[in-house]
Amino acid sequence: MAISYPLALPTVTGIRNVDIRAVNAVAYSASPFTFAGQAHAYPGQMWQADITLPAMNRSAAEEWIAFLLSLRGQFGTFLLGDPRACAPRGTATSATITGSAGDSSVSVAMMGTLLAGDYLQLGTGADARLHKVLQNQSGNGTLEIWPALRSNRSSASAVLQNAKGVFRLSSNEQGWSSNELAKYGITFAAREAI
Repeated sequence: MAISYPLALPTVTGIRNVDIRAVNAVAYSASPFTFAGQAHAYPGQMWQADITLPAMNRSAAEEWIAFLLSLRGQFGTFLLGDPRACAPRGTATSATITGSAGDSSVSVAMMGTLLAGDYLQLGTGADARLHKVLQNQSGNGTLEIWPALRSNRSSASAVLQNAKGVFRLSSNEQGWSSNELAKYGITFAAREAI
């Protein structure tokens, strides 16, 4: 059976630690004489993550190693979300989003609330995009999100539980370690696939 991207993460273990970063393309220039500065925001925004897995035995490690190797470096993609933020803190159980590519203020139709920091996913499979809510929103209205929409969305159903986006490895090299106790250690870095 051929490998089809994006892959799901192996479930043989959880993730011990994930460092998630939101990267903005901003140019900043400061005068060396007055220290006054100017900032210019470009439209580039993306997620980055460093993932550390728990120490594991060989059978569990081989599933993760096979997953990493099947990505073929930066070629393949996989779905990733924040494993500690699987559910929104707000009360919304469904939401639909409408907006144009480049919008960070989008129209939302929902019952309940989404709170600042909640994640939502728009699209599925290779089109899955991970967004974060920036301000509390109750009911229908304008929702502030990061990153801005990558494509037009018209009444798109948002995934609020286990929200994920499409990522790829940050490097074409994958490595792992093992020690005298036959415990394996695996760490890898990823970036949003745009």
